[in-house]
Order: sequence, then C-alpha cells, then structure tokens
Amino acid sequence: MPLPAHTQVFEDAITITPVSSHVYSAYLRDEWCIGAVPHGGYTTSVLAKLAKTHFAHTHPNLSTSPATPISIQLSFLRRTDVGPALLTVEDMKIGARTSTIHVLLKQRSKSKFKKEEGEEEVKVAGYITLSPAAAETGITAQTSWALYPPPPGPVNLRALASTGRDGAWVRIPAPFVQFRRAAANVEFYGPDPARLEAEAGDGRRAIMVDQWARFRPLGPDGKPLEGCWTDDTIGFLVDMFPMMLDGFDVISSAAQDPNAAAQKGNSPRGTFWYPTVTLNVDYKKRLPVEGVEWLYSRVQTKAVKDGRTDIDVTVLDESGDIVALSTQVGLVVSASRNLAGRDLKKVKVDAQGKANL
Repeated sequence: MPLPAHTQVFEDAITITPVSSHVYSAYLRDEWCIGAVPHGGYTTSVLAKLAKTHFAHTHPNLSTSPATPISIQLSFLRRTDVGPALLTVEDMKIGARTSTIHVLLKQRSKSKFKKEEGEEEVKVAGYITLSPAAAETGITAQTSWALYPPPPGPVNLRALASTGRDGAWVRIPAPFVQFRRAAANVEFYGPDPARLEAEAGDGRRAIMVDQWARFRPLGPDGKPLEGCWTDDTIGFLVDMFPMMLDGFDVISSAAQDPNAAAQKGNSPRGTFWYPTVTLNVDYKKRLPVEGVEWLYSRVQTKAVKDGRTDIDVTVLDESGDIVALSTQVGLVVSASRNLAGRDLKKVKVDAQGKANL
C-alpha cells in the first residue's frame, strides 16, 4: 500500500540506503535547510531513521517488534551540506531490552585549512539508544508534573485549523522563512503576539513559547500538503520553534544595539543564525503509525550568555501525554556564518504567509 503523499515527501527526504555492513548513505535536501545548512532537527530525523534502518537491516530477529529510538544524544561538529552523506554505525551494546549504537554522519570537506578539500570529515556524531515496543514492560506511575505556568487558555483545535484563531490562540506565520525555510513545512499557532507584547514587553516572550503545530511539508509543486506528525518527524519538531527564534532576534538585536529595542521597526532582526551544538531527545510515547494532526510544544530558555543558549522543549499530544523531551545547546552567531561560501535558495511567500520553493 503506497504511503500518503505527505508521508512520502518526508520519508523521501530522510531515506537511508544500505551500502555495506554498518555503512549507509543519505541525501540531505535543500528544502529542509536553515539558510544554506540542513536544519539540525531534520538531520536528527535522518539519524533516527538510520538507527531504525540499521536494526531492520542488521538485527532483524532481535525482537517480535521493530527497535525504535528511545534516546538520542548528538553533537553537531561542523556545518552539514546539502547533498550526499555517508553514515556509519558501530554497535556498542545489543540487548533484548535496550541497544545502543554510535553513529557518524560524514561529508566531503569544503575547508582548505584543516583538511584536504574533498576529504571526508565527520559533521555529526552521537549515540542512539533503541528499544522494541514489545520489550518495554514494567511499572507505569503517575507523577504530579504539569506545565507551569499553564498554557494561555483552552483551545479548540478544529476551530483553530478552520479559522486561524480560537480564544487566545492564532495562526502565526513563521518569520524570516526566506532564510529559515525548513519552517515552511509546518503550520504554527500560538498565543496572540499582540497580547504577549502587552503582558510581557521588551522581548521577554523569548523566555518561553507555547505552540501548537501541524505538519505541512511542501510537495513537489511547492504547495503544502495535509500532513501528520509521526515518530520519524519528532527529531525535526523538537528543533522547530520559529517564534522562540524571533524572540531571540529581539533580545540579540537589543544586546547588539542598545537602541534597537526603541527602534522595533528598524532593528536588525533576522540577521542571526542559531546553530545547534548538542541536541538530546528522550522519546516518551510512540505515536500511532498513521500519525497525529496536532502536537503541542513548550519551548524555554534560561540564559543567553556569551553567544550561547540553552533550549528546553516539551512535546505533548492532544490528550496531554508527553511525547518527547528535548534539550539542546545552541550558539548565537551572524547569519553570514551560515552562508559563508554557499548559495541561499529563495523561497516565495504568498499573502497568507505560505511559502513556496
């Protein structure tokens, strides 16, 4: 049975092809980039798919159910590139309940200083722990944890999808999608920015962001498809928070130019790049095979200091169950660092805020 078009678009973008024992290949796609660099969350999804493919290909009889990631720890060592990538896997521990592998994503070097140009170098390295669903048995206990502060008011997601507004929640086009075009594959809804500005002011909304999101990958014709969130997309979602980055733009611009806060219309927002240094994902709940339409994320940061940020993401489904937890360390640098020596493909944005490549 063929996959739905929206699922096939993302599956094609994270396709893993076996090359030899413990060696695989992938092709990082331009439409999943920030500037000229493949988006870190997209790259995380590629490596999560690598882990699943490796176990299906190399350890097919490990369990009665497929092994899937339950934990990922990645270090982004260098800028990745659009194009082919060589992926290698080292089995660190293979077990009935949990297995851990060491993964490397390699691409040809474009540096003329540290390596011979064209020589392969490691761009991303990390560890992935997997477990078959059939092997995950044990106690389940409720805790007293809850989101605090609670999200701003109840929301009818059906009404939100239909009209773009419900209660305190509104559709928010991703800012600077020409540069952050990976965000063109998602519809975002959050508390009304005007209300947040009135309540917090001075860019304090960058400290915490609440968002509901629908997956809308761009099809071959550049138009968004009706998509669903699946386990394969979680790595992408935990690194997808354009409203938080817009808040970072505000405070980064103000820090760079003390007069920027008073010149909101003229501040140099959108001139920054926030590359991921390390990213961790804890998968708490497997999604249905057919996926879900909506997922909620709360994104928080505690400090932006010396050009370095911390980011904490909690992902919930409609029932309030935790789907995934993620933490990352990121940098705040000039967008020119992203584009150095590379071309930026343009994205066209229509009057409704939808982007077409």
